Amino acid sequence: MPLTARYAGSLVDRLLKVSMEKILVTGAAGFIGSNLCGALLAKGHAVCAVDNLSQSTTRNIEKHFGCSGFEFVQEDVRNEPAILRLAEGATVLVHLAAYKIPRYGNALDTLTINVHGTESVLKAAREHKSRVVFASTSDVYGKNPHLPFAETHDLYLGETNVKRWAYAVSKIMDEHYAFAYQQEYGVSVTALRFFGGYGPGQNTTWWGGPQSVFIDAALKDQPMEIHGDGLQTRSFTYISDHVDGILRTMFSPKAVGEIFNLGNVHEISILDLALLVWRLGGRGEPKVKLISYQAFGKYEDVRNRVPEISKARELLGFEPKVGLEEGLRKTIEWQRSVTNLGEGHS
Repeated sequence: MPLTARYAGSLVDRLLKVSMEKILVTGAAGFIGSNLCGALLAKGHAVCAVDNLSQSTTRNIEKHFGCSGFEFVQEDVRNEPAILRLAEGATVLVHLAAYKIPRYGNALDTLTINVHGTESVLKAAREHKSRVVFASTSDVYGKNPHLPFAETHDLYLGETNVKRWAYAVSKIMDEHYAFAYQQEYGVSVTALRFFGGYGPGQNTTWWGGPQSVFIDAALKDQPMEIHGDGLQTRSFTYISDHVDGILRTMFSPKAVGEIFNLGNVHEISILDLALLVWRLGGRGEPKVKLISYQAFGKYEDVRNRVPEISKARELLGFEPKVGLEEGLRKTIEWQRSVTNLGEGHS
């Protein structure tokens, strides 16, 4: 049964929301969404947090239950009438709800949830004259060999019968939808291409990224599973830096109609990431297990991914502040606490 007014706070709290600027956040119980909700509340905004809890948990946002200006509604972002109703009075709709790369899942969910969900949010923004800031992904750059990736670069994707590209395709479609709504209906939109977010609140399975499962394995003294040869490289961005980028985007007139890369420019191989995680959170010699891509059927990976962020620097003043080792230490500490392993396992 949907969780709605149960977490809307007291009557006094709900009346106080009238004087606050309302922000609607989809995917609010997820990793980025839950951290963003906390930051928005700290700045005095009223937050309508929406999530269907299919890939997240209320554990990430339960500390806000009963807070003045916070309301949580369990709802699917594809439910257009519900989103239209919840968005009423919101000045900004931050759309973070999405399905990721279908490595273990199916491409149909990724395509339908991402595209239909974004269209639902855009329709609500058109009706209520709200601004939309939405999550795209660094995955849209695909196999582009030119590094670092800039927002003006072409997007190189693989064959349509390789399901891993469904995520990138869905987000490219989201971007096209958003800019079409801006052109046709005057909806103010901004697309954010996130690079490798991690930190407290992250999903501790593969859904959360390689660092999540590496930390879990290191804490449990189990082999870290690395897909492919581990020499593929990525950049990883601590959650506070991603949230800072979103906040800078939400209220900046310079961000309207723009696409921004939000990420850390430090590049590291997946193998080196695993070894670093083990050094910080494991014990003894690191345990590594290579998993062939053939285990996932017809699958392709991206060899290198690192952002060019000069546009975000110049227009938003965005600058990542948390280094990888510092961020991983904080993340390992958090993940240890939620998996109940205790300090004796460090």
